[in-house]
Amino acid sequence: MKYLISGICGFVGSTLAVAMKHRGHDVVGFDSFIRPGSERNRLDLRHHGISVFHADARIQSDVDSLPAADFVLDAAANPSVLAGVDGKSSTRQLVEHNLAGTVNLLEYCKNHQAGFLLLSTSRVYSIPGLSRLEVERIDGAYRPRPAQNFPAGISGLGISEKYSTSAPVSLYGATKLASEALALEYGATFDFPVFVNRCGVLAGAGQFGRADQGIFSFWINAFLRKKPLRFIGFDGLGSQVRDCLHPLDLVPLLEKQTAAGRGDFPDIINVGGGIENSQSLSQLHEWCAGRFGPHEVSADATPRPYDIPWMVLDSTLAKKTWAWKPATKIETILDEIAVHAQKNPDWLELSAP
Repeated sequence: MKYLISGICGFVGSTLAVAMKHRGHDVVGFDSFIRPGSERNRLDLRHHGISVFHADARIQSDVDSLPAADFVLDAAANPSVLAGVDGKSSTRQLVEHNLAGTVNLLEYCKNHQAGFLLLSTSRVYSIPGLSRLEVERIDGAYRPRPAQNFPAGISGLGISEKYSTSAPVSLYGATKLASEALALEYGATFDFPVFVNRCGVLAGAGQFGRADQGIFSFWINAFLRKKPLRFIGFDGLGSQVRDCLHPLDLVPLLEKQTAAGRGDFPDIINVGGGIENSQSLSQLHEWCAGRFGPHEVSADATPRPYDIPWMVLDSTLAKKTWAWKPATKIETILDEIAVHAQKNPDWLELSAP
């Protein structure tokens, strides 16, 4: 099987590329190298014998020049839920990266009759219902109160694919949701397989040290360097919870999907760490203190746009359909990030100047 990976020099793209290469697949990819830190990953990919092309998914002529492949794995995106509204990036850039780039890749799939694997996001789910969940704080982390009328698609196990994707979902979420719809339409119209995998927070060693690209990696790196840290929103207590998934856990799933091709499978599945691999920011801070010693954190109770108290994906459908479940425990992921942070003292400056 030959894979073409977009955003191959990002954390997720490079991690998956190396893993799939070592499992005997033919892997190539491309990147625009606009993210700090991506050039370092390019050197590592070359070391593993993986060809990397300099191309921008937003430019159709760049995509047209790429070699043919059996499947495209779309791992390129602006991943920040605040993109386009935080004054640090433009709305048009967000749409061009996350939606227009996907359209160009779908045109590639149409022309080459290649399958399409879209790494989507938990942030396609409707914010109001999540914001209104009744939560209680237990051991420094929010948990939904069991005795409440949950919105359809939400339970104590997390958010399932049946939950609403109605606006607002953030501009970022909207671009990914539109990409999902277009991908499925292209696949149905031009008869190529499409799989949409909605991921929770992906994390592991080598993730770029920016809060918007991975809060677990950012917090551990910043804590170790004694950088200023803040609990933002939710009374400034850091009780908001996210689940955590290592990208290597996606590899068996992607292999099963590409081997299956077109068939009677769910179009969209959740793939997240789930309840067992979830943690609050306060709990993450305590883990860092136990690993590195104490470090003060400040509090800012000011709410942020699109923030929610509890985001945990229910991946039951992935388990039923593909016998998939996360394999890497959150403690292992955090330890991996910490070891990388200690070995790379310049990581914050390199990847998040």
